[in-house]
Amino acid sequence: MSEGITRINAQAQWSDAVVHDGMAYFVEVPESGTDITSQTQALLAQAERTLALASSGKQHLLMATIYLKHMADRAAFNAVWQAWLPEGCAPARACVSAEMASPDYLLEIAFTAAVSA
Repeated sequence: MSEGITRINAQAQWSDAVVHDGMAYFVEVPESGTDITSQTQALLAQAERTLALASSGKQHLLMATIYLKHMADRAAFNAVWQAWLPEGCAPARACVSAEMASPDYLLEIAFTAAVSA
């Protein structure tokens, strides 16, 4: 175990989140949903739970890297994303098209957030 690093729900291949030096790092994939809207809603609900475990919240998001299976889903994703974010709290972000680890996933998001002191 490394000093000053907290791993939340550590598994053999990943941790739900890693917290270090006032920052939380985590990745979410959808646990449910069959279309981009339902998968995005499920993923963002999961992100809120992970943020809470890391003593953070969506108003503390600093960066998000969004991986979409189909760039044609970007507008539908953005509608859910914008409704989820608190006004004035949008993080820096990148949105790219990528092959997913599971054929059922339509998106994946890597987050960086500040944690509460």
